[in-house]
Amino acid sequence: MILRTLTALLLSASLIACGAAQADLMVEKKSFTTKDFTTVSGETIADVTVGWEAYGELNEAKDNVILITHFFSGNSHAAGKYTANDPQPGYWDAIIGPGKAIDTDKYYVISSDTLVNAFPHLPHVITTGPASTNPATGKPYGLDFPVVTIRDFVNVQHALLQSLGIEKLHAVVGASMGSLQAIEWASAYPDMVERMVSVIGTGAMDAWTITALEHWARPIKLDPNWNQGNYYDGEAPLTGVTNTLVMITQQAMHPVAFNQTSPKQEVLPKSALESVMNGLPATDFWFGAAAKNAPLADANHLLYLVRANQLFVAGHDTDLATGLEKIKAKTLFLPAKNDLLLQPYLAKQTVEILKAQGKSPQYDEIDGTFGHLDGVYNIQSKANVLADFINE
Repeated sequence: MILRTLTALLLSASLIACGAAQADLMVEKKSFTTKDFTTVSGETIADVTVGWEAYGELNEAKDNVILITHFFSGNSHAAGKYTANDPQPGYWDAIIGPGKAIDTDKYYVISSDTLVNAFPHLPHVITTGPASTNPATGKPYGLDFPVVTIRDFVNVQHALLQSLGIEKLHAVVGASMGSLQAIEWASAYPDMVERMVSVIGTGAMDAWTITALEHWARPIKLDPNWNQGNYYDGEAPLTGVTNTLVMITQQAMHPVAFNQTSPKQEVLPKSALESVMNGLPATDFWFGAAAKNAPLADANHLLYLVRANQLFVAGHDTDLATGLEKIKAKTLFLPAKNDLLLQPYLAKQTVEILKAQGKSPQYDEIDGTFGHLDGVYNIQSKANVLADFINE
């Protein structure tokens, strides 16, 4: 797989592609609003609006639904194109569409933007978060926005499905942060979910991963322009956001792919010897690309997403085993063999607990050189495994 654009490398999700030569689907972005949404923390958000899109046709019984839940820097654009001129299809177009692993000739496939989406300034992203207007003040929420969890993301999706009259999910499938939502769906709504697929995911965050995620938050908090989240009337903390985007990208990639993508450095470059303030080829490349994408993101949204991931344990109960005990769905776990972000041991721990509970989780690993990103770029290597699981 070749990384096709710098924007894709930086995970600005509307431009991530899995390598399909041409999209088969034309899709439309829609909007859903729910009122007086109560969060896990007990706070109320007066208006929650998220974008969503769907592929395929909903059958009369409304029981052919597959929900796709997106990753940290992604959005609802999982497959297809909005217009014929779009440069790239949705991030999982390789496996979603007519005749593909997630076959839109058979299934109604739906995906929505999450709360506090990382890139609220992308044209096709619709989300509610700290950058949204607080109706009580007429100004952006900032840090007055309630802390939200993965369960809150799931509950918004549940409200969306209820509005469409959907009461049963044939499957929930998600990668990375999407995998957290998928397993949370299976625990929170066990009678609704028949199958759950966790791609490059985990059942709970551990101290190592929580601390790794904190590295994404600290550059923003240390940027003076962040101003404790109160920057909407001034200069945004784009330096902090830039540093965060580079950290996300590097941790999501394996060194093999990262090194192959980076420009080569000559031995002892003259400018680097002249001053420590001068850049190097690789750092100029990655930080320069991130700086171009930073205005599309929102600093507070990134912080809220980090916290939602740091707090995750399936079921949001006393411990992971208790949350997993509630799951009735068939489960499939597809970690990436060379993932350095959500490492395979995290999925294995979840699988072992499910087995100890007398369940029969399926497990397979995605091979490749992209690391965590193999769950996006190399997912088609497990297309048959995925199709067999969904269709069984």
